[in-house]
Amino acid sequence: MSTPLANAPPKQASAETVRAAVDENSADDTVVKNLGYKPVLNRTFNQFHNFATTFAALYFIGGVRVTFSTGIAAGGNLAYWTSYIITCVFTFITAAVIAEICSSLPLAGSIYLWAAEAGGPRFGRLLGFVVAWWSTTAWTTFCASNTQSAVNYMLSEVAVFGSDFPSDPSSVKFRAVQWVLTEVMLALACVWNLLPPRYFRWIFTLSSSVVVLDFVLNLIWLPIATSRTLGFRSTHDAFMTTYNGTGAPPGWNWCLSYLATAGILIGFDASGHVAEETKNASVAAARGIFWSTVVSGLGGFVVVILFLFCVPDAETLFSFGGPQPFVSVYAAILGQRAHIIMNVVCVVALWLNTAIAVLAASRLVFAVARDGVLPWSSWVSKVVDGQPRNAVLVVWGVSAIITCTILPSAVAFTSLVSAAGVPSAAAYGLICLSRLFLTPKNFPKPAWSLGRLSKPFQVIAVFWNGWVVAVLYSPYVFPVSAETLNYAPVIMAITTVFALITWWAIPAEKWLPSQRIQQTLDADINAQNQGKDGFVEQ
Repeated sequence: MSTPLANAPPKQASAETVRAAVDENSADDTVVKNLGYKPVLNRTFNQFHNFATTFAALYFIGGVRVTFSTGIAAGGNLAYWTSYIITCVFTFITAAVIAEICSSLPLAGSIYLWAAEAGGPRFGRLLGFVVAWWSTTAWTTFCASNTQSAVNYMLSEVAVFGSDFPSDPSSVKFRAVQWVLTEVMLALACVWNLLPPRYFRWIFTLSSSVVVLDFVLNLIWLPIATSRTLGFRSTHDAFMTTYNGTGAPPGWNWCLSYLATAGILIGFDASGHVAEETKNASVAAARGIFWSTVVSGLGGFVVVILFLFCVPDAETLFSFGGPQPFVSVYAAILGQRAHIIMNVVCVVALWLNTAIAVLAASRLVFAVARDGVLPWSSWVSKVVDGQPRNAVLVVWGVSAIITCTILPSAVAFTSLVSAAGVPSAAAYGLICLSRLFLTPKNFPKPAWSLGRLSKPFQVIAVFWNGWVVAVLYSPYVFPVSAETLNYAPVIMAITTVFALITWWAIPAEKWLPSQRIQQTLDADINAQNQGKDGFVEQ
């Protein structure tokens, strides 16, 4: 027989749970206040939501598909899988360093603030400006290029079904349709970010689920179908074959394989951008950055090995038409009709991936506007129901303008988005370098710490990201001409010049003044002193 007394423990437990959640949010908000900001964002994301932000943004299986032909052309199978292993090891180390810094400074738009604080009061303001420009460029161009990748999967069906419609990006008609579809997909991804929080949070479950579905379908369906159609490649062919499709000298041709492998795991700072909306952010956001990178890297390695055995040799792979060769690969292995299921999964996953990228980019824009730097900053940084919706509109507008470069020529858009990975890698390296030399001891204490590994990992991350930037700057096709030139260094130079101009033009007291940077670095000491003062008063 049920009595009120029997029901008391569950009610008490529920009250304790609510009280704990309130205390947890209060502690998170205190951290934000200590770092000089007023908590205005809706803190509703849990550990899973934070993990899913980077897990979906990286979308490891989609990254392997996009870069696979690039990696095979630069060194062949042997170069691709060995370079991927090396990439994983050093990217995991970099992610660990960035996660530790995020634990110290769990703020929205965190990457430029990490750079500012890592630079200390002397160089912090300059580094904050540079990384803010770099990171904003990276995320907005990524939103545009990712949407175009989804459209390329759709338009590649033209080559599979032999339609009269042109499937070559050199065709103006093809580019016009590509542009329209890209703008529509981008709009749908941005509109999702404008939904109320209770609906928007479904993006994390959906995006992660589709990534897992894509992975499982490839892991099970692809090898079964390969055994019945094209047949597996031999162990020697899968692991030991080499290829030079770039025209570069043999040594550098091999090095260019890192252009493919490094890009798969760039963008793990996404979890940091939503730190102000994450509960227990100083721990949860750091874990989100590190473990989502590790899981994505390991999952990507499984996919790389799978594709090396199932995808035909380089000459056959490059003979497939369409802007996305893997659509033709799936058609050849799974069947002309059955492969459509896989293609739909790819398109949906990339669309959800774009929605997550818009989320990360909008938090970055919000943070910059909150500091009063952008034109109409008060409007851009306005928060509605705990969400920076106007910042989403800004990201949408900029990304939509970037996609318009598809219309004049395919080279223009490709050149622009080729720089998407470079700013992030450069920012990671610069932050680690600054922590190593400019603020080696004076930095807010992290809740998620590497301990004695912190300094060695920072050294490794500096050299690794320097190498990645060098490779991403390199021309990919030799001999180099105007059409094959890699414009990433040019775009990075222009972006950096804009950063320097704004750093010089904007008064120091308006954005990232040295006193503010020093105050943040001393936040732990100030909080302890306030605590002691409060104890004395009592």
